[in-house]
Amino acid sequence: MSGLKGMVRDAQNAVVNIDREKMNRGKIIRVFPRRTKWTPTDDLAFVGEPPLFNLPDLPILISVTFTWDIKKGIELGYSWQKRYSRHSVQLSGPALQVGSSDLPFVSSIFIKSGVIFTSRGCPKQCPWCLVPKREGQLIEINIENGYIVQDNNLFACSRSHIEKVFDMLSHQKQGIKFSGGLDIDYLEPWHIELLKKIKVDELWVSCDTEKGLKRLAKARDLFSDFSIEKRRCYVLIGFDGDTVDKAERRCQAVYDDERGFLPMAMFYQPGLSYRTVPKEWRYVQWKYSRPAVYRKK
Repeated sequence: MSGLKGMVRDAQNAVVNIDREKMNRGKIIRVFPRRTKWTPTDDLAFVGEPPLFNLPDLPILISVTFTWDIKKGIELGYSWQKRYSRHSVQLSGPALQVGSSDLPFVSSIFIKSGVIFTSRGCPKQCPWCLVPKREGQLIEINIENGYIVQDNNLFACSRSHIEKVFDMLSHQKQGIKFSGGLDIDYLEPWHIELLKKIKVDELWVSCDTEKGLKRLAKARDLFSDFSIEKRRCYVLIGFDGDTVDKAERRCQAVYDDERGFLPMAMFYQPGLSYRTVPKEWRYVQWKYSRPAVYRKK
């Protein structure tokens, strides 16, 4: 692990000049260690090893999102630098950023079309969350067009910013998904009035602890005008002494016989390495990530 940490420090301390103007115009080659549902699909986005054909003379950015992909990202950096020695190659991404980044965040470049961030960071310090360490305190950024909102804590933003975001969302043709989550601690009635003015597809909140179940009552009342198919809840399992039985009861309480939210069990992943879900936890995670299963009478 110490060797990997050393590689991370070297990557963080490396200074490589990237043409900011080209980046802001989307003229940059992006490389990702793995493909996810949010990975861009344009002609300048690649996953894994470099192709054998020639590429445009543009900067290359290896973007690492997850800490457990840092080693692979570093290896890809070497491979791409060897294959395209004339290009400027830099290793970056959320997993390597601490507090802030030397590069501006442009969601339309690093995330597939339709997915947006209008803010970065979070004012809270939840012990299970890496966002404050990676991104620092909450900052509001440029609002781009999109319908899948991935902000870490949208409702912690200023009212003027939130109203601008909803004004943009009101012009979208697709149903709006707040898959980044809406923090119940900041939820106010005026937020609900804004939500009623747009075409909502999914409203996501979270229940990270047993105490979080009490907070859900507030959200359940405020979201009462939205069907349960639209009310979703991330449920953290496997953190800090959690047990399988406790986790299953918590997921069921979130669902609460169709009067609450549709739970989505999320197994806790700490540190630099990906933790395989232990066998005893797999059924709970499987069951409570499939509404068709736990809603079956």
